[in-house]
Amino acid sequence: MAEMLVLIDHTDGHPRKVSTQMLTAAKRLADAAGDTVAAVWLGEGAADVADTLGAFGAAKIYHWDSADAQGYVTLPQVEALQAALEVSGADTLLFASSNHVKDVAARLAIRADAGVITDVTDLEVVDGALSATKEVFGGDVITKCKVAEGKLAMFGVGANAFVAEESGGGSPEMVALEVSLSESATATKVTSVEKQASADRPDIGEAAIVVSGGRGLGEEAGFKLIEELADVLGAGVGASRAATDAGWYPHRYQIGQTGRTISPTLYLGSGISGAIQHRAGMQTSQNVVAINKDAEAPIFQIADFGVVGDLYQVVPKLVEELKARKG
Repeated sequence: MAEMLVLIDHTDGHPRKVSTQMLTAAKRLADAAGDTVAAVWLGEGAADVADTLGAFGAAKIYHWDSADAQGYVTLPQVEALQAALEVSGADTLLFASSNHVKDVAARLAIRADAGVITDVTDLEVVDGALSATKEVFGGDVITKCKVAEGKLAMFGVGANAFVAEESGGGSPEMVALEVSLSESATATKVTSVEKQASADRPDIGEAAIVVSGGRGLGEEAGFKLIEELADVLGAGVGASRAATDAGWYPHRYQIGQTGRTISPTLYLGSGISGAIQHRAGMQTSQNVVAINKDAEAPIFQIADFGVVGDLYQVVPKLVEELKARKG
C-alpha cells in the first residue's frame, strides 16, 4: 500500500486552512486507490496538532521538530522534505500553491526527479494516475494535466480548491525524521520576523469572503470604506494592481496575474473594471459581486450580481444594512 504525502503549511503552530483542505482531498483520492495519507510537518509543534491532522485524514505524520525549519531560508525545508520522501517511498506529494512553498517544491523537484503542477483547482484519478485541473492564460483556458515523467508527482493546490471535511480518523502514527542539514542550507539565516498591521483580518488567500477595491475609489482614503465593509463581513481586503501601483494599498494585497490568486466563497469588488490581469486572480470565486458606475465594465461579464452605481453611495448603504441585520 503506497503513501500519499501532504506537506502541511502552518503558521505559529496552526495548520493553515489549505492544509486541511489538501488532507481531505488526499484522503478521498487515497481511499479510491487503496492508499494511505501521511502528513509532513516541518518545525516544532507536531504533537500538538496530531489529532487535528488525523481527523482530516492523516494516518501518519512525518515530523521534523526543529526550529531550523523556520530559522533559515528554504533549503532546510527542502532537505527535510527529501528525507520524508526517502523514508516513506511515496510517489505523490501535495503542497500549498503559495509563493514560499512553491519555492521549496521547485528545489525539491530537481533533487527528487519530480514533475510539478502548480495552482491546481481539482484532482481526480484518470486511467490509474492523478489528473490535475488548472487554469492557464489568465483563466481563458482550463486544462487537464498529468505528470508524464519522473519518480515523483507533485501537485501545488490552490486555497479553497477543496472543502475541508473531517473523516473521523484516530491518532496518527508519529514518525520522527532524521535531518542533517548541509552547509549550504544554513548559509542564509532568518534574523527577525515582523507581523504586518492588518493581521487581524483573514488572509485573502484563505478567506471565505474577500472585499476588494480598485482605481474607481479615486484615492487612498477610499480603502477606509472597503475596510469598514470587510470588517462587517469578517472578510479579507484585496486590491487591484492599479490601486497598489498608485500606492493606495500595500502590494501584498494585490489580486491578479502578478499578485495573489484567490478562490473565496464570496468576492465583492468595488471600483474595479475587471481587466484580464485582475480577473485571472479571482474568477474562480464561487460568487462574484461587482459595484461599478460603468455599466460596460468587463467585471460584469463574470459577476453573479452587479450593481451599476457610485460605490460611495452604494457601499455605505450596504454597510448600514449589514450592521442593522447584525443588531
